[in-house]
Amino acid sequence: MAAPIGILAAIYLNEYAKDNWFNRLINLAVINLAGVPSIVHALFGLGAFVYAARFGYSILSASLTLAIMTLPVIIASTREALAAVPRSFREACWNVGATRWQTIWRVVLPNSISGILTGVILQVSRAAGETAPIMFTGAVFFKAVQRGDLFPYGLGDQCMALSMHLYTLSTQVPGVKESIPYATAVVLLGAVLLVNATAIALRVWLRNRKKW
Repeated sequence: MAAPIGILAAIYLNEYAKDNWFNRLINLAVINLAGVPSIVHALFGLGAFVYAARFGYSILSASLTLAIMTLPVIIASTREALAAVPRSFREACWNVGATRWQTIWRVVLPNSISGILTGVILQVSRAAGETAPIMFTGAVFFKAVQRGDLFPYGLGDQCMALSMHLYTLSTQVPGVKESIPYATAVVLLGAVLLVNATAIALRVWLRNRKKW
């Protein structure tokens, strides 16, 4: 949910927005929100999605909270990727009669897609390790899942999460085997490293396709 909104917002701010006080205020707000602790986003998600929107403690509330948390960084990283495309590319398109959107779609985005995708994937891997936002909005320590069910959770259901599972095992479950929290941590780290490795490989592949 955060990726399309963040990319479109960055395109507007970098390509369409004029340099006035209102847009400078938006840029400042995006930069400040990128540094807000995750626990603040968790409390915001609790009030906005669980209580105000009445989504309850659910996957939908947790997902929207994580989307709000990752959105400012996606906007900032996408703007940097768009700004890295030389202005001469845009001017060449405008000189042959292309519209602003045609220039963005055919020239700017293809030459900045590696940086955009890298920022998005890295934010996904960051969200995978967050505990506070999902703990307040939709995650539970244990929920029975029937064997063989590939889609055990609906958007309105609470769900289990590795980060929440690790936190609860380490702090609130007495007498647990010492190997179980370490095994959970290894699985979580492995998932994050896999996502990061995918981001690096995708970035290298897309950069090798560039003509400049």
